[in-house]
Amino acid sequence: MNSKYKEFEKKAKYLRRLVLNMCVKAGTGHVTSSFSCVEILVALYYGGILKYKVDNPKWEDRDRFILSKGQASPILYAILGDLGFFSLSALDKFCCADGMFGVHLQNDVPGVEITTGSLGHGLGIGAGMAYIAKKENKNWFVFVLLGDGELYEGSVWESSLFASHHKLNNLIAIVDRNWLCVTDFTENIVKLEPIEKKWESYGWETKRIDGHNFKEIFDSFKNVKNRKSEKPLVIIANTIKGKGVSFMENQILWHGIAPKGKDAELARKELCDEK
Repeated sequence: MNSKYKEFEKKAKYLRRLVLNMCVKAGTGHVTSSFSCVEILVALYYGGILKYKVDNPKWEDRDRFILSKGQASPILYAILGDLGFFSLSALDKFCCADGMFGVHLQNDVPGVEITTGSLGHGLGIGAGMAYIAKKENKNWFVFVLLGDGELYEGSVWESSLFASHHKLNNLIAIVDRNWLCVTDFTENIVKLEPIEKKWESYGWETKRIDGHNFKEIFDSFKNVKNRKSEKPLVIIANTIKGKGVSFMENQILWHGIAPKGKDAELARKELCDEK
C-alpha cells in the first residue's frame, strides 16, 4: 500500500476510536452510521480535496461540505476537533447539556455548515449554494454526503433535477452506500439499484467506488474541480455500516446505539493501535 494511504488508514482508525469513546461516554450516538463514511471524510479533510481554513471557518472562499446524513455527526465532530476547529477535549461533552454537540449536527459548531434533523434536505441546500456560486462567479465547490436511505426522500430527486438543469458542475454528491436503514437492508425495503442509472436519468455524471479504499476514493476525486462536463457529479461509495468493528458490521440492530460494557471494550480492542 502507498505510504500516504497507510497514514490515512491510521488516521481513520484513530478517528473511529474518538467516535467510539465519545459515544460510549455519552451512552448514545450513531456509531455505525459514522463508521461507514470515515474513509470518505478522511480523504476530503486530510487529503487536500476540501479547501478550508481552521482559523477562519467562515472564510468566504472555502469549499462547502454538507453532511446530509446527520446521523454521522459524531465523525464530523471528531474530525473538526482533530483538525483544531475547536479543542479536542470538547468532545468529552458530546450530548451533554453544557456541551455544544447534539446527536445530530448543529451549525453553531465551528466548521459545520448546516443543522440536520429530517433527512433529505442536504442536497437541496448544497444545490442552492452551488447555484449561488455559479451566479456570483465564485470558485468554491460544494460537497454533499448523503446516506443511501435518504434516496427514499423525494426532495433528493427534486434537488437533483434542479442541479442538472442549472448545470451545477461545482456540486459533488457522495452517496454512503452501506445498504442499511434503521430496520432492514435497503433492497428489502424498496430496491434502490441500479442507482447509477437513476442518477444518470436525472442528468448527473456517476462514478461507483469502494468507499473504504483510499486509492479508489482519491481516484474518484482526481481533477474533480477541473471537469469538462457541465453535469453535477455523484460518487456512489459502497461501504459497510459499522466498518472497523466486526460484530457491528452489517448489523441492523446497532443503528443509533453506542456499545457498552463488554461490547465497548471489545470494540476498543478491535480499533487499537497495535493491529
